[in-house]
Amino acid sequence: MVRLNKFLAERLGISRREADEAISHGKVKINGKIAVLGARIDNNDKVCYNNKIVSFENEFLYVAMNKPVGYVCSRRAQGNAPTLYDLLPEKYKKLKTVGRLDKDSSGLILLTNDGDFAFQMTHPKFHKEKIYEVELNKPLQPLHQQMISDYGILLDDGPSKFDVFSWTGDGDGRGPQNVLRSKNFGEGESPAGPVQRYIVKLSEGRNRQIRRTFAALGYRVTKLHRTNFGPYALSGLKEGNFEEFKL
Repeated sequence: MVRLNKFLAERLGISRREADEAISHGKVKINGKIAVLGARIDNNDKVCYNNKIVSFENEFLYVAMNKPVGYVCSRRAQGNAPTLYDLLPEKYKKLKTVGRLDKDSSGLILLTNDGDFAFQMTHPKFHKEKIYEVELNKPLQPLHQQMISDYGILLDDGPSKFDVFSWTGDGDGRGPQNVLRSKNFGEGESPAGPVQRYIVKLSEGRNRQIRRTFAALGYRVTKLHRTNFGPYALSGLKEGNFEEFKL
């Protein structure tokens, strides 16, 4: 026997909370009857979601993509902006993104039909660290860098705090190594002159958080590129390309 919400999460690529909401709204039936929260099922039961049978047989898929700038993470294009699903073959078009990157951002995005995996990667309680290469329109003042990293910046939806380091790497997508080297530089300077490129490390996932945090201090993010998400990294994956991986 398996809990109904767990079964739906695994088969539909949603979180268990979303599965519970679907059950609560009467969208799920077991053997023709409206399901109730906490129900358990086995492979002899016929489960339907929105009047469509949900099979017990399921293959979990996991895909990593290097999203280009200009693409949205939704299934439908927004205005003139295409969707990243346009870059995927039919086999992967039903997968859901694990979190999002906005249209003007690029880099690592994960897709899956495994609701539990998506939940564990995105829920704040699991503290999955994400690493970004960030370019600003002007060098970040040392005081502002300290304010963000040590105290946080108050935004409309609460304080925003993350680690910011001067970026001294070569853009190879290996964020942690760049972060370690960057600690050797201070006062917003690098051997080549004023630094406008930085490494940002954070475990939150609020909407446009990095952009809004810098904007609150008078900076504009001109490039935002994610290289790492939890244990996963771009590792040489070219822009617009994708690859399937196993857990």
